[in-house]
Amino acid sequence: HCANTPEGHQTRKLTKQKSQQLRALLGNVELSLLYKASVHGYQASAFHQKCDGQGPTLLVAYNSSGYIFGGYTSVEYDQSGQQITDEDIFLFSFQGKIPVCIKINSGHHARLDDAEVPNFGQQLYFCYKNQPVVYSLGGNAFSINTATMYGNDAQLTECEVYKVEQSSQVSTEEKPWRNVLWTAERRAELMEMIRNHKPVVASVSRVRILMIGPVGAGKSSFFNSINSIFMSRITSKAMSGSAATSLTTQFRTYPVKDGREGKLLPFVLCDTMGLEEQSGAGLDIEDISSILQGHVPDRYKFNPMAPFQHSERRVSRPASLQEKIHCVVYVIDATKISLMSDKLQEKLASIRRKVNSLGIAQIVLMTKVDEACPLVEEDLQSLYVSSYIK
Repeated sequence: HCANTPEGHQTRKLTKQKSQQLRALLGNVELSLLYKASVHGYQASAFHQKCDGQGPTLLVAYNSSGYIFGGYTSVEYDQSGQQITDEDIFLFSFQGKIPVCIKINSGHHARLDDAEVPNFGQQLYFCYKNQPVVYSLGGNAFSINTATMYGNDAQLTECEVYKVEQSSQVSTEEKPWRNVLWTAERRAELMEMIRNHKPVVASVSRVRILMIGPVGAGKSSFFNSINSIFMSRITSKAMSGSAATSLTTQFRTYPVKDGREGKLLPFVLCDTMGLEEQSGAGLDIEDISSILQGHVPDRYKFNPMAPFQHSERRVSRPASLQEKIHCVVYVIDATKISLMSDKLQEKLASIRRKVNSLGIAQIVLMTKVDEACPLVEEDLQSLYVSSYIK
């Protein structure tokens, strides 16, 4: 891969596969090589000569232990001497084949925009003292573990900086990876199938569907959308919105009516508190286990510090099949999948193992797909040809 620069003979150390994985963190972008320390030198002056005024950039560092790590900033280098605020800044490190992303902690400056070597949060310095070295000064801007991030091997073998530009070419698939008939007739047909659905087991009148997902993924909004479709008007029965912590604090079961005076449809959507990465915050995994097995009543208020106790039920009897969960829907924000923390991924994996052990059907519902891909934003029917969404 030749760089998109006057020094076209430079070859990037970043492989095509690694480049694709990093681009997935950034959306539909192109990476053009601006600076290569082994060619231009590790001096701060060389870095600024090549990288100042270039818009958003991605720094990729390599050490002799084989680690590939670095960071992204959406605010261009300018030697302004100012403390920079950048909510999009992040550090990354390849853990095996996948780049793990570390977002900045709230309330911290992203970096100092001075004439020195590149820094992230005035905590992690690359080309420190104009040498092939990465240096961690300590601090709280980023929650990093240097052993995990770069194996505590501070000696760099290379440091590259790429210009990050939105791509005018959205990558598309030759064939749709799912065939959907986008017609009003098909929509009416699907709604009729839902109205007439009858669970196989006679004792179950309505399928109970549990929605699980991170805070702000859109669980409550999805219920409101489904309810609005069948009510033929905009409704907001479930409280929804954007907040740092879950707006849903109770376990809620929402039956859906077929029109204002219509009969109840054969499914119930169950809404939960959002998942959070910290322990003692958000929905507890033990609570999910109790919900799956039908022990948690409607309007039960979650306590992140103390999971649901079976003794809290007034009647100590086994849950009926009607009270248990029959399907789990993982609601995931398409704009944040690549930025999901390790801890949150571990929580989801743990939940999935539990759901698997109970033999419950599972599907993924991706929200905000229009915000994640410009092709889809322009035309929702492009959803199943978007390579990024796939």
